[in-house]
Amino acid sequence: MKKWEIIKGPIITEKSNDLIEKNNQYTFKVAKGANKVEIKNAVEEIFKVTVLDIQTINVLPKYRKVGRYEGYRPAYKKAVCRLEKGQKIDAFNV
Repeated sequence: MKKWEIIKGPIITEKSNDLIEKNNQYTFKVAKGANKVEIKNAVEEIFKVTVLDIQTINVLPKYRKVGRYEGYRPAYKKAVCRLEKGQKIDAFNV
């Protein structure tokens, strides 16, 4: 996999912003087949930072109803990357 195929995009929520401020941890949506080593290398190459550790989570599909329509939200994999102290990723600043 190429590094741009592994990192699909940032996850920007209130909880992820708290992780950035308190622990210098950034959250990404990643490819389902990617492992921690591939994710670490991709983040380091794309954003030119040093990743200390990674936690990965498989987010299961959720059943949702909107009006008369019903179905499932898609499943995805997310990674929480902790960076070295003093480093940051500018893509998360909105």
